Amino acid sequence: MKISTKGRYALRMLVDLAEHQGEGFVSLKDIAERQEISKKYLEQIVSLLNRPDILITNRGFRGGYRLARSADEYTVGDILRITEGGLAPVTCLENGMSGCDRAASCCTLPVWKGLSKVVNEYLDSITLQDIINQSREYDYII
Repeated sequence: MKISTKGRYALRMLVDLAEHQGEGFVSLKDIAERQEISKKYLEQIVSLLNRPDILITNRGFRGGYRLARSADEYTVGDILRITEGGLAPVTCLENGMSGCDRAASCCTLPVWKGLSKVVNEYLDSITLQDIINQSREYDYII
């Protein structure tokens, strides 16, 4: 499994918004500069994340984006599922094995199910706030 730049940049964008949550709405231009990601690419990512349960948008002067919830309510797993379309390591697990004729007799299916379980549990255990906290710990150590 390989996470695309869209998934990685979406995570960085949302962490940036979480870090600046107290500043009100944050412009894509500011995020782009801080994260060294093109504003055009961020616009593509926003189109995926622009849902009422993820982002709040404000247009016009002092417009921008902010998180709809607190940083501890967003998991890495949720963000990557939106941007990547899922986290299944093999296609036969993507839609509940409905498209796989061999599912009943596949000897490798338990391997892929186990991998999927571990990946999903791990990514669902990390929140944006966890990432921020860990980043701050490293800043103090240096």
